[in-house]
Amino acid sequence: MSVSKFTLPDVGEGLTEAEIVQWKVAPGDTVTINQVLVEIETAKSLVELPSPFVGVVGEILIPEGTTVDVGTPIITITTDAAAPARIGTEATPPDARPAGAHGSADTAADISAVTAVTADVAAATADAKGTISVDGSAIPAAMDGARAMLVGRGSASTMPTRRRRHSGPPVAHESMSPPPARQAPNAHPFPVPVLAASAGQVLAKPPIRKLAKDLGVDLGIVTPTGPIGDVTRDDVLREATQVSVFRNIQTPEWPEVREERIPVKGVRKVIAQAMVSSAFTAPHVSLFVDVDATRTMEFVKRLKTSTDFAGVKVSPLLIMAKAMIWAVRRNPTVNSTFTDEEIIVRHYVNLGIAAATPRGLIVPNIKEAQDMSLLELARALETLTITARDGKTSPAEMSNGTITITNIGVFGMDTGTPILNSGEAGIVALGTIKQKPWVVDGEVRARLVTTIGASFDHRVVDGDVASRFLADVASIIEEPALLLE
Repeated sequence: MSVSKFTLPDVGEGLTEAEIVQWKVAPGDTVTINQVLVEIETAKSLVELPSPFVGVVGEILIPEGTTVDVGTPIITITTDAAAPARIGTEATPPDARPAGAHGSADTAADISAVTAVTADVAAATADAKGTISVDGSAIPAAMDGARAMLVGRGSASTMPTRRRRHSGPPVAHESMSPPPARQAPNAHPFPVPVLAASAGQVLAKPPIRKLAKDLGVDLGIVTPTGPIGDVTRDDVLREATQVSVFRNIQTPEWPEVREERIPVKGVRKVIAQAMVSSAFTAPHVSLFVDVDATRTMEFVKRLKTSTDFAGVKVSPLLIMAKAMIWAVRRNPTVNSTFTDEEIIVRHYVNLGIAAATPRGLIVPNIKEAQDMSLLELARALETLTITARDGKTSPAEMSNGTITITNIGVFGMDTGTPILNSGEAGIVALGTIKQKPWVVDGEVRARLVTTIGASFDHRVVDGDVASRFLADVASIIEEPALLLE
């Protein structure tokens, strides 16, 4: 028998320390290869460290809540000298890998989507809206935090399987409703609502009514956009998103303590440093433009009914992402980074999506987004969304971004002045899309309008370049057909 010490590894990005969050084993427990020993919090994510040994836990050397340096022994494991105690002969820890590979989509996404402002139900905002937001603004608020899993080098059969945690009560989802009855040959091509369109009544399918009831939405005030004047799921979600900004689902009592002191550490500490560095190092210049997004919303509807996009989440964020990539190609300077010696113009796009979580801001990015078709980009956005919602975003997925989208529209906000993600020269904020009076051909009409805001590093991006870039983004939102050029 021999005693092996497991030291805190560098889980990537050159991090120098981490906090012991929760031990998953206790002295005397028998452990196997890849069994999770401990959950740690680095400056970027939560990470589960698996055992590289087979044996019995001896002593836990570092208590929970303690921050230690990389290389510090944290646990001892007694191993059988006659058996291979460790996979491989290296002294280095196993490689980091996102734990989201074993997760699955949350069927409660629709309801969680519009209550992002409450910590207990916001975890699925990204999935329901097809977006995740925003620098201090909106997305998964009930997630466990960005979480990665460090895996050992054992066989797949030794990998422990963990059921993804789900918080909150069971909720209804449109996909959970019974299949519609088979229509007669001459039946109406659209689903027939339960209620007729008479005074005081609204056309809506039963799952939509259930969703509205769960979200506290009065169907009578919802503007229907369905093909026969019926209220759709998106109509309910849009209305609930608007009202949730100004109405808490439940107002808690004042705490008995007069003050609460929260240690500045981990992700919050890094966010604070990054925001101060960005705000006071890069001279920000911000621009804003109102855009008629009616054609974008029509395009999104067509994509949702397309067989090519079946099973893929489609939202205005998809068109916004494609517009950003298109505009970057026409104005490459906005996709740069500034150093004291040089300006580095990146001729590729790692498109960041700013995500606000209970642990703080994270900005995962889609690598090489410039090479993706619209369908590939939609799938990448959905994967990014699910991974972030489930708290599985790894440090690697948040590294090397080139330009960022921040979606404040999910909070019902029209616009804002976003702060640049560190190392980037541009960030664009997408506001809410809602009906407003708009002049078309000399006549005032109701159109779906949004406001796009953007900030740039003025050391790199001059005013004319910033203006052309934002105008290009706006032109795609006004007319998505330009993407076909």
